[in-house]
Amino acid sequence: MNPVNNVNLAVQFFFQIGVILLCCRLVGIVAKRFGQPQVVAEMITGVLLGPSLFGLLMPELQKSVFPWDSKQLTRDTQSYLFPASQLGLALYMFVVGLEFRVDIVQRHFRTSLAVSLAGMIAPFVLGAGLGWYFFHYTSLFPENTKLTEAMLFLGASMCITAFPMLARIIHFKGLAGTLMGTVAIGAGAIDDAMAWCLLALVLASFDSNMSQAIWSIGGGVLFVSTAIFLIRPVFQRLERWFIEEDNTLSDVGLVVGLAAMAFGAWFTDKIHLHAVFGAFVIGACLPRGVMTRDIIARVQPLAVALLLPLFFTYSGLNTKIGLLNSPYLWGMCGLVMIAAIAGKFGACWLAARCCGLPQRESLGIGTLMNARGLMELIIINIGLQRGVISESLFAILVIMAVVTTLMASPLFDMLVGKRGEIVRPTT
Repeated sequence: MNPVNNVNLAVQFFFQIGVILLCCRLVGIVAKRFGQPQVVAEMITGVLLGPSLFGLLMPELQKSVFPWDSKQLTRDTQSYLFPASQLGLALYMFVVGLEFRVDIVQRHFRTSLAVSLAGMIAPFVLGAGLGWYFFHYTSLFPENTKLTEAMLFLGASMCITAFPMLARIIHFKGLAGTLMGTVAIGAGAIDDAMAWCLLALVLASFDSNMSQAIWSIGGGVLFVSTAIFLIRPVFQRLERWFIEEDNTLSDVGLVVGLAAMAFGAWFTDKIHLHAVFGAFVIGACLPRGVMTRDIIARVQPLAVALLLPLFFTYSGLNTKIGLLNSPYLWGMCGLVMIAAIAGKFGACWLAARCCGLPQRESLGIGTLMNARGLMELIIINIGLQRGVISESLFAILVIMAVVTTLMASPLFDMLVGKRGEIVRPTT
């Protein structure tokens, strides 16, 4: 590439960062008044900065700030926004993995598994049914998408839970270590792992290469096993070499941890499971103590405040709500919303009650599991980039992701209680 073009890209990218960060904080101020965490505000900001609002009101200015290659609608080829957004996403999931409490989930594994299965099966069946209907009676799927791919993809989109968003909401609500928070985080982790397997099947079918699905799922199992039985013990033995005399993590320890995250993200991206999976697993396998404490303290501010908003903006640039330009399409959007909420909230609430949990905890778990957020955006971005879904269906699914995530905090306050009122610990 021409050096002059590289300079222009850098100038454009720095300006984009400034616009994104300021807008995210302004929306965050408003969102906080409605009890929403900052990460939800960033998700909304991404849509607002895209063609749905900014591009609608000031199209020329929006194009100058966020230039888009019309020949490659899902790739920003005129700035560094795409690779930077992927780095932010991987770092964020790495931090979520570092904070993940495997020991707490193990105490309530059966309940978490029951809630997870209910929250997978019900919305998947409803989503697959909608996929069948959309395939036969609408143009929401491209012509090269097969019926089985349409049903599997929409089913997977419906049953996803915003695991990283869920972790942030649990922290924001002061639910870490409670029965409710523990069951929800465990069920969310299982849900997302299964959803990624479904996505691997869809993409393999779309490429007419089922061996790719076997490689993706088998490679994922191999990666997790290696991380648990090899990488984790190695880090446990080496951790003491990374600790300074003042009981802080050395720069070498930080670099080694980040390098492990990068290699994990590279491997899972290579086997088509997406980089976020590898980053999370490596984070979850690092030894708890000084290493995880200091990596979180040093990486989280950069990942959350600077890089993660770039991913939300990148997703927003793909979202064109204006494509839903008829009552019929908005009706289809309504069907997706009803199926998503009924399948996820209803099934998870019922499963929690059947496991003997009190009504209050069951309602809270159903509410938390219903949020799609970040993970939904990742999956549908992949679907759009690979041509599995149309831009109109992408817009519908973005609306579903935003609405179900926005519902989580106020609905939780209404049904369960506000922050600080949930004090029941796990046992």
